[in-house]
Amino acid sequence: QDAIDRKEKRSETFKTVHGLETDTSELKTEELGRRAPQWVRDNLVTMCMRCKEPFNAITRRRHHCRACGYVVCARCSDYRAELPYDGNRLNRVCQECYVFLTGHVVSEEREGRHKGILEKGAAEVSGRSLLCSSLQLLDKNGKGGTRGWFVIPQDDPLVLYIYAAPQDVRAHTSIPLLGYQVKDLPQGDSRHLFQLAQSRQVYTFLADTEELKQRWMKAMARSAAGITRLEEEEEDEDS
Repeated sequence: QDAIDRKEKRSETFKTVHGLETDTSELKTEELGRRAPQWVRDNLVTMCMRCKEPFNAITRRRHHCRACGYVVCARCSDYRAELPYDGNRLNRVCQECYVFLTGHVVSEEREGRHKGILEKGAAEVSGRSLLCSSLQLLDKNGKGGTRGWFVIPQDDPLVLYIYAAPQDVRAHTSIPLLGYQVKDLPQGDSRHLFQLAQSRQVYTFLADTEELKQRWMKAMARSAAGITRLEEEEEDEDS
């Protein structure tokens, strides 16, 4: 009953927050992009404020439009526009703000048939990835496991996607990397092992070479720390 009550309360809260959409015309015409918006808090919404798709921890994560402040999914915020309040730098914005700020028309293909990464072929995602290769995800006893094609996409760099093969048309598993610790394991019987660990959840991986293992550990550590681009890592190292 508590769960039901919480769900109903969140639904009513979302309706209240989303009802503000009809009152934002003045902001859009006079101030959109010219001043920083007040962000809608993540815990006030359970679904994207544009497409209404429910959020979840793996395939639909929350993002904020830097122009209107709405909480939107990755698909609905896959746009960039220059914002005067941020020195005309490119910022992540939702589709509606993108159209208003740039005057560009979103193609029907991008608007209506945009696939989530889980639905994209491995070859397509691998071609635009931070790192991709074959790895083995070991089972709990560390002996057997699943060998597959592992990818960290450029357009979703905080998630690890696992395909059964490099040419598969759909990922069968994804692991959100944010907040995990990357642990090196001692090399035994020529096996190159490392782990992702968070609380009681532990994933153990086997790489083909030590060099590949180190590359994956570095890439996963960046994603786990929330570093989405190489430039951000370089800035952190310089500071």
